[in-house]
Amino acid sequence: MRGEPYSLVCRRLDYVSIANRGIVAYMAPTSVLSADRLRALVDVSADDPPGYRELADLIRLLVLDGRIPAGTRLPSERDLTAALPVSRTTVTRAYATLRDAGLLVSRRGSGSVVALPRGSRPPFMPAPGSTMVGWTIAAGHAAPGVGLAYGRALEQLPEYLNETGYETTGVPVLRELVAQRYLERGLPTDPDQIIITSGAQSALTLLARTLAARGERVAVESPTYPNAIDALRRSGLRVLGVPHDGHRLDLDALAASVRAAPVAWAYLIPDFQNPTGTLMDDVTRHDVASILRRSTTTPIVDETMAELCLDVDEQAMPVPLAAHHPGAITLGSASKTFWGGLRIGWIRAPHAVVPRLVAARETVDIGTPILEQLAVAELLRVRREVLDGRRERLRARRDELVVALRERLPDWGLNAPVGGLSLWVRLPARASSRLVVAAEAHDLLLTAGPRFFADGGGETSLRLPYARSAEHLADGVDRLALAWDAVVAGRAAPPSTRRRPALTA
Repeated sequence: MRGEPYSLVCRRLDYVSIANRGIVAYMAPTSVLSADRLRALVDVSADDPPGYRELADLIRLLVLDGRIPAGTRLPSERDLTAALPVSRTTVTRAYATLRDAGLLVSRRGSGSVVALPRGSRPPFMPAPGSTMVGWTIAAGHAAPGVGLAYGRALEQLPEYLNETGYETTGVPVLRELVAQRYLERGLPTDPDQIIITSGAQSALTLLARTLAARGERVAVESPTYPNAIDALRRSGLRVLGVPHDGHRLDLDALAASVRAAPVAWAYLIPDFQNPTGTLMDDVTRHDVASILRRSTTTPIVDETMAELCLDVDEQAMPVPLAAHHPGAITLGSASKTFWGGLRIGWIRAPHAVVPRLVAARETVDIGTPILEQLAVAELLRVRREVLDGRRERLRARRDELVVALRERLPDWGLNAPVGGLSLWVRLPARASSRLVVAAEAHDLLLTAGPRFFADGGGETSLRLPYARSAEHLADGVDRLALAWDAVVAGRAAPPSTRRRPALTA
């Protein structure tokens, strides 16, 4: 469209908005959000109705964290007014605020469609050079030894330079080491059952595109890892939440779900579940496997946190869930264990499934970088030495965060998880989204509790990762306490007084 007259551009595009960042163009709506669904997402109470700025902020949060995708048509002002405990003026002014920020584009007769302004950033990424404290990613700095592993990998790389470099299943040495680690954990595994991928998220996407059909149902723990929810939905699967109370998966609900209608998969995180940090015991793993074996449901087991045991000796860890279910498919990753920059994951699958995955992968990304695979292989060789220090630091950071929260926010409920990378906090009020919005006034980025739920809920929950420096955590708690004070007082700083404007995407 470069060089075309502005009038022609307008005719070719369905929606054009002039925001403070310039022209932002979007195609026609791809889905319609009902007023009842938006009411459930903003989750406001008639006892504490929001003002127009707060309503706009809550909708903005839903857009920026992906719960309302760009291209979605919002309900009309009249319909939303009928659904929410607010006036028509409140809804009208909230929509106008969103339009001014470039997050909503309206056209007479076609409604209001969600948009993302050019240059907008994901809500979990502070802008370069900003004073924002990001408290949204459950990850930390590289474990000691990562740099040395890369050095050793570089020494080995010349052996592979005379080959094509396309290792669709992964370099043999890494597959053998991954298989050996499963054996050590009580799950005999052949290297031919291992496919090395570009991270666990890539592995899940490959599975979803290969082994499930659009429209099939997938059961997930609720709460669970939000990027998994997104990956499943983007693949056209219907995600069904099974309650997890922060301590244990509801097995009766799981059994009822797989009985009620066919469920293709059950996506589970038994080892230091993200976000709750809980560890599923052997008895529960056996019970889960028994429920799924009586159905046609395949367990997809996410073990990305499995090596991060803090208060449990790794020799006392439960055996992998796949040891209880021969048809289970397991996902692993080096990213949480060693460093997020190591985009190396893997799939452990039954022998009969592997050829289908390999064939499908050849049409997607062909293979995973050799150097990173060799670096992970080096880290696995010295896994115990590297992880001992990493676990010690994580344990210290977790304990420091628990102490600080109990001192500054004593009304909040929390339990120190026995492993993983984050605390799952219980708020004394249904105010998680409001807290996230209020935190922006103190240059603090949080992830709202509802982001972790497939079917709604989560307003009394908050995930707080602790794999950062002590200074980072202390600063974060200070800002968090100030934001919570604002929520309790029922006030929020107007956009003009915020260090970062509330509606800057």
